[in-house]
Amino acid sequence: MTTYLRKLVRDLEAPIEARGFGTGWFAGFFALLLAVVGLCFVAALRWPDWMAMPELARILATSGFRVMVHVTLLSAYALALLSLLLRPRKVLGLTALLVALVGTILGGASVQPREMHDWGIFFGVDFFAVNLVATGLMFAPLERIFAHRGEQRLFRTEWREDLFYFLISSMLVQLITFLALAPSSYLNAHGTALADVRAAVGGLPWIVQFALAMLLTDLTQYWFHRTFHRVPFLWGFHAVHHSAKSMDWLAGGRMHFIEIVLLRGVTSLPLLTLGFLPSVMQAYIGLVYVYSSLVHANIRGDFDRLGKWIVVPRFHHWHHALEAEGVDKNFAIHFPWLDRLFGTHYFPKGKWPQGYGVPEAVPSGYLAQMRYPFVRKAD
Repeated sequence: MTTYLRKLVRDLEAPIEARGFGTGWFAGFFALLLAVVGLCFVAALRWPDWMAMPELARILATSGFRVMVHVTLLSAYALALLSLLLRPRKVLGLTALLVALVGTILGGASVQPREMHDWGIFFGVDFFAVNLVATGLMFAPLERIFAHRGEQRLFRTEWREDLFYFLISSMLVQLITFLALAPSSYLNAHGTALADVRAAVGGLPWIVQFALAMLLTDLTQYWFHRTFHRVPFLWGFHAVHHSAKSMDWLAGGRMHFIEIVLLRGVTSLPLLTLGFLPSVMQAYIGLVYVYSSLVHANIRGDFDRLGKWIVVPRFHHWHHALEAEGVDKNFAIHFPWLDRLFGTHYFPKGKWPQGYGVPEAVPSGYLAQMRYPFVRKAD
C-alpha cells in the first residue's frame, strides 16, 4: 500500500515534460479530482447526519444535485479511462477509477440516506468538496496563466501537507465553529447593553454594513495578527502558517488548529454582536475564503497603485518574506492603510520577496506542527 501511494505521489509530482497534453496526466489528475469530489458527495448523501453540513442540506436534497453527482462520477470514469489509454504510468488513472468505483458501490447518485446514531456531530466532507472545487478551479488555472513564479508547479514542495490542512479545517468545521463562536454567543446572551447599537447597525444600508464589517474585522484581525508576531508563545502557533516555503492559493490553509479557533473567535465578535444582517455576514465569510486564497496566490502583477488601498498578493507576500525588511510588516488583511497608520507598512514599488518561510526549524508533517508551539524553545 505504501509503495502504491509513493507511485501515486511521484506521478502527481511528475516533471512538466511528462505531464503535457497527450500524456494522459491532465486526464488522470482531473479524473482523480472529480472522483474524490463525487465520493465526498455520495458520502454526504448516504450519511447526512455525520458527513454533511446542515447549512448545505437544502442543496443536497434537490434533484439537480443528484444529477450533478451522476455527471461528476461519469466524468471521472471517462477521464480515468482516457488517462489509462494515454499514459504509460497507470497509477493516476487507476486510482481515479477505484475512487469513482467506491462512490458508485456506495450508491452513486441514487444513494439513499442510512440511519446513523445521532451523536450530534458531523464531518463536513461536502464542505471540503465544494471548497476544494470552488477555490481550486478558480485559482489553479490563474496561477498557471498569470504565474509570478513560472517555475513553481501545482504540486510543489509541501503540497501534501497544505492539502491535508485544507481537508482538516473543512472536516472539523463544526468543532471549529462551535469553539470560535463561544465568545460571541456569551456576549449575545448577556450583552443587553448593546441592544441600541445592534438596532442602529441593523438599520444601515446593506452595502454600508458590508463595508463596516470589512473595516471592523480587519482592524480586529490586525491587532490579533500583530500580537501573534510579538508574543513568543503565540508566535509558535503562527510560525506554522509562515513555515510554508512556497506561496500559492493552497498555502493560505496552513494554520494551526488553535490559531484558527482563536482567529475566528476574535474576528467574528464584531459581526455577531453588533447587529449585522445575516446576509452581510454570509457574504463577508464568502469573501474571506476567496480573498485569503487570492492574497497567498502565485499570481503576478505589481499593482502599485491599487495596493495602496486594498491588499494585493504582492503586499501579503512581503508579510511572508524571509528578507529582514519584510519581517513583522503588513498585518492587514483587507486595507493596507491600517499598516501605514500603525507603522508596519512595507510595499516597495515593483519589488517582490526572493524567499518565503521562517528562519527557525519548524518541523514537517501535520502532527509535528500541531505539537510545535508546545515544544518550541522561545527566543
